[in-house]
Amino acid sequence: IISADTVVFCDGEIMGKPHGTADAKRMLSKLSGKAHTVTSGVALLYRGEVYTDAATTKVFFDELDEAFISEYVASEEPYDKAGAYAIQGKAAPVISGIEGCYFNVVGLPVNCMCKLARANGIAVEFGK
Repeated sequence: IISADTVVFCDGEIMGKPHGTADAKRMLSKLSGKAHTVTSGVALLYRGEVYTDAATTKVFFDELDEAFISEYVASEEPYDKAGAYAIQGKAAPVISGIEGCYFNVVGLPVNCMCKLARANGIAVEFGK
């Protein structure tokens, strides 16, 4: 069993999924023009043993104007995403860069998960 969850950290606040339109707008406004970190924890349950690790990625946002924020929030995309955005979705054009694992920001730190599995003797196969 593989489990993962993601949070966004910005200016001392831990951001999970927004609790509605106003919260999504607030989160995006806070992230606007700043760097923040995204941390995903991953847990593997294999043959009765639990193995855990986490990955952190730094994400850089452009300045977001009210029009972008309103349009993005209206898209419904932010509501099931930590920090109210999807790097792989409509927020991609306002992300100026990252330091670390892209897949971590998407929500499953694939490299971290695979290293954790291999370090504990769990075979990992892709592409079948």
